[in-house]
Amino acid sequence: MAKLFYCETLNPRKACAAARFLDADVEFVRVDLGRGEQRTAEFLAINPNGKVPALQDGDQTLWEANAIMCHLSDSVGADFWPHDERQIDIIRWLSWDAGHFTHHGATLWFENEVKPLFGETPNERIVEDAEASLKQFARVLDDHLADRRYVVGGSVSVADFALAAALPYAATSRLPLDAFTNIRRWHDRLDELEAWRDPFPHSNR
Repeated sequence: MAKLFYCETLNPRKACAAARFLDADVEFVRVDLGRGEQRTAEFLAINPNGKVPALQDGDQTLWEANAIMCHLSDSVGADFWPHDERQIDIIRWLSWDAGHFTHHGATLWFENEVKPLFGETPNERIVEDAEASLKQFARVLDDHLADRRYVVGGSVSVADFALAAALPYAATSRLPLDAFTNIRRWHDRLDELEAWRDPFPHSNR
């Protein structure tokens, strides 16, 4: 059985959601960031970046949530990470997302949701810049989704889970996405999936 190391944050969330969606044979192992478990020698041997998620599958170790999602899809022979003409388009959206959409969404999540947990005040300049950039790139995604149910092709894929990573935190992170009706409709569709709505193991909450 593979081991999926996670905590309840953005990138581990999509890896956990993928594992549940695919019904992959994984053991969920929670890493307590508050206690610094990500900095132990044992964990750094798995992921030298000291971050989650990470996956141990036999002799293979893998980090980065998008790669983990693709690996899990291949491990169960699913079409979630397709091996046809859709793959190049999915890579395009994964690259775009990392540099633009979720990049700015994660900034707002950190400033508006994480910092206050530690008694810190959000940086207003960073928040304003991230809001403006998120709106700019949300328009690109919203237009793309105008006549599509999913980001690539006719079924849910790793592109959907990657691009939607910050959206479960939209209200608490104050993501300025209310005007983007196609994005909201698309995420409502993802929320119909139990694995997306509820990705984390209940025993570790």
